[in-house]
Amino acid sequence: MTLKFALALAFCTIAFSAFAQDADTQVELIVPAHDIARGTVIGEGDLDTKSVPVLRANEALIRKAADVTGREAKRALRAGEFLRASDFKRPTLVAKGATVTMLFDAPGMSLSAVGRALAEGGEGDSIAVLNPTSYRQVVGVAIDVANERLVHLELIERETLEVRKRRIPGTEIVDRQ
Repeated sequence: MTLKFALALAFCTIAFSAFAQDADTQVELIVPAHDIARGTVIGEGDLDTKSVPVLRANEALIRKAADVTGREAKRALRAGEFLRASDFKRPTLVAKGATVTMLFDAPGMSLSAVGRALAEGGEGDSIAVLNPTSYRQVVGVAIDVANERLVHLELIERETLEVRKRRIPGTEIVDRQ
């Protein structure tokens, strides 16, 4: 019985010594300095650092403030809790149901039309927009230009635009020379 006990004690000592750490095996992680509400855009003053043992820090945790500064919180964040990249998104530029201006640029012409966003999105996100005149959905990429809500269109299907032959209601044709 004493041999089994000695072997068990030796095993536990070796196993737990692997988890023992020195003071220099700490890593700095980014945590909220105060409670942050969902939808808040994160600034430098909202963040603080916290030293934790290396074994508690995994790759999903945020280590640099620059990675989250300017991003929007997807959920409420409590002060001192570890932050993950999945807790943040790009700030919303276009809200679902908002009126947006769709732009299409091609060599020699530029088209613009008003539509309704079918989903929310941030800068660089693809957003489906409904053209209220034709009731067709168009997918565009959200951009922010001069504080206006604009959606720059990317064509999904290659279509030949015959702008000269028929006028599309609700559009504006601009010729470039």
